[in-house]
Amino acid sequence: MAAINDLLRQIPDTTLRSRLEQEFARISKNKKFGLVFEEHIPECTPLYDVPIKRGSTVALKTGHINDVYTVLKLDGDSALCHNKSTGDTMNIPLAELVSVAQFGEPIFPMLQPIASVENATDNSLWHTLIEADNYHALQLLEYLYPKQVDCIYIDPPYNTGARDWKYNNNYVDSTDSWRHSKWLSMMQKRLRIAKRILNPDTGVLIVTIDEHEVHHLRTLLEDLFPEAYIQMVTIVINPKGGTQGRFSRVEEYAIFCFMPNAYVVGGSDPLLGEKTPSTKPRWKGLLRSGADSRREDSKNQFYPILIDAEKHKLIKALEPLPYPEKPDLDAKIDGYDVVWPIRSDLSEGRWMLSNSTLNDLIEKGYAALGRYDSKRKTWGVSYLSQKFQQQIENGEIIITGRDEQRNVVDVEFANLQSKQIMTVWHRSLHDAGAYGSDMVSSIIGQSRAFSFPKSLYSTKDAIAAIVRNKKNALIVDFFAGSGTTLHAVNLLNAEDNGNRRCILVTNNEVSDAESKNLQSNGYQPGDPEWEKLGICRAVTWPRTKYSILGKRDDGTVLTGDYFTTLTETKEIERSFYQLGFVENPAILTSNAKKQLVSLLRSKEGKTQIPQTLVKTDSKFIVSDKHSASILFDVNAADEWLDALEDQDHITDFYIVVKEAAVFKEIKARVSDLLGPINVASQVKRPMSEGFPANVEYFKLGFLDKNSVSLGQQFHEILPLLWLKSGAIGRRPEVSSDEEPEMLILPQNGFAILIDETKYAEFAEKLSEEDNIRVVYFVTNSEEAFREMTAGIKVNNTYQLYRDYIDNFVLGSRRDS
Repeated sequence: MAAINDLLRQIPDTTLRSRLEQEFARISKNKKFGLVFEEHIPECTPLYDVPIKRGSTVALKTGHINDVYTVLKLDGDSALCHNKSTGDTMNIPLAELVSVAQFGEPIFPMLQPIASVENATDNSLWHTLIEADNYHALQLLEYLYPKQVDCIYIDPPYNTGARDWKYNNNYVDSTDSWRHSKWLSMMQKRLRIAKRILNPDTGVLIVTIDEHEVHHLRTLLEDLFPEAYIQMVTIVINPKGGTQGRFSRVEEYAIFCFMPNAYVVGGSDPLLGEKTPSTKPRWKGLLRSGADSRREDSKNQFYPILIDAEKHKLIKALEPLPYPEKPDLDAKIDGYDVVWPIRSDLSEGRWMLSNSTLNDLIEKGYAALGRYDSKRKTWGVSYLSQKFQQQIENGEIIITGRDEQRNVVDVEFANLQSKQIMTVWHRSLHDAGAYGSDMVSSIIGQSRAFSFPKSLYSTKDAIAAIVRNKKNALIVDFFAGSGTTLHAVNLLNAEDNGNRRCILVTNNEVSDAESKNLQSNGYQPGDPEWEKLGICRAVTWPRTKYSILGKRDDGTVLTGDYFTTLTETKEIERSFYQLGFVENPAILTSNAKKQLVSLLRSKEGKTQIPQTLVKTDSKFIVSDKHSASILFDVNAADEWLDALEDQDHITDFYIVVKEAAVFKEIKARVSDLLGPINVASQVKRPMSEGFPANVEYFKLGFLDKNSVSLGQQFHEILPLLWLKSGAIGRRPEVSSDEEPEMLILPQNGFAILIDETKYAEFAEKLSEEDNIRVVYFVTNSEEAFREMTAGIKVNNTYQLYRDYIDNFVLGSRRDS
């Protein structure tokens, strides 16, 4: 029925067309809509760079793209054309025509290099951006990477009726009664091919969508991926809410299609709510403080510790210095700097542990060199307390890493681990305004550069949920838009030193408003003035290039920071408060103490210490369950410090005393005892740093089958062979117009034999290389291909140009 609707528009007789449209509208009212949607007139793609010749299929640049003609004859600046629908023959100026590729026809793609950016010369990884209609690009990707893609992430048009996508080169809006059917038809054709490039065992397809097509899409995916496990995630992308509809919409959806053995990667972040900084186990200061902290209190715990200051590493604890012998604080021992237990008043103190116990901890990685203390003129040393060591043994604390240079473990509480990702994601970083639209505009240097780009972080979180443990994953996005997916992959790689590769595909369409403006100025699609305003050239490529380099073409540096999932441990000082308004603290009654405690509030306004903890004889309050402590009687300071031993969770200290000097002295003792708080905070990455990545930017073109068969298109096909071999190293180029006899490219991981008479020489040279993983033989003989393959020790071999031609001929039959 939809095909009839499209054909009706081609009837030149307006009266007849109107009558037929009225009758058709009447009978269409009885049509039930579900996923029994209409197969529309096949899509056609304009090929502005393909020359028009006799036999070409063409359309008028300003007409309907599916109103096609066959070129019968070229005559100067015009062409004699035969209309395939009406049978009419007419002369049309060549300037008004464009070559078209019809759905179901064999196409023979090539990739024309447009630009590249290289910001990782020591890395062989190259991403790819392809400017193309995504249907034909998917056909190419099926040739390049059949069943090899680990994750496909796409953000197709949402079909809101806002003229934001085209079918057969025409915008689809809310007045189109077939817009749902056209959208499903468009998606079905692309998803069928997408499935063939997805790893059938462990691949995952992610499709983002909103309420306009979510139910249709879910049903379509269940039809196309019956073997997959499908689950949907709700993502809050607009916390302020949108005005569309009766309710204020804040969310969109991501539908995950898991092939049979694909799963979500576990982590410590469920993505529901903001990620709060984790408090890691605090390393205890080795220098004794408080009571019994002088050298004479424990003479055997006054010993030197050798350190490598350059590597920031503890080497060894030596034997104690006999009392009362004085150390030479500036002298080195065995060539190493030395740390002595010197107190903040520069008197001799003592360590918390014996030298033998400390050496055991150094060997395990449980002791670490801290910062240089200019006041004490020596270094700080810390260690994991006996309590934390026991928690490591019983699994309550886990070792997450080790600094090999310093030989120091990284630890965190086990309850921070293995939290399953939820099906609702609500996080400020997923705001598509601040971290989508605003970020793209900021990078490109142009306001409102692109409508409705995804948040960089929601995209990264979705992809990371699938490939976090696959550092060499291949990710494809064939609705690339502004290029968020590649940006997200670069950020993910930067976080974990991954080598994931991303392929983006996007067209170079201009917006509806820009199209009308360009046409009013006499420009047509294909004109340079038109093409430079297209999405790929004006948004996707600049964003990709600038984000990698950390600067724009004019040299201006990108400002701002990326938020990463990495954490770093920062030392935050504990808070101390002098309660000097109490006239006579020594005579405080129980009720007065309760009233005092009731005044203590956290920064969030919450009660810090419950009044029930106050007893008649309370000189202080220390609780395992509360993060605040109070000292009512300064004469009990020593008892209070003993009670505070190992109470690392306490962050706020209240001291009831009028004298500032006493307050400062007690504060210093508590600080020496407990030290600062170790808090894991989120690491930020300056945008100006860019990313260590490389990208090749291509435009999809098409070749003549006969020229390919005759081996006349080697230069044009070479970029495809580089991609098919893994896009390793800088793309090879052949400078001469003449074809070489062979190419052996160990830096790219592949080799090509063009002249099969040179096979013996080729095989000998190949045997000398260890990095060749793919070999292409140019031969028309299948027998010769098999014999040559048998003579080399490379498993991945292909016959040119037979494999190339057969792929697209058979593929077109399968998709028609």
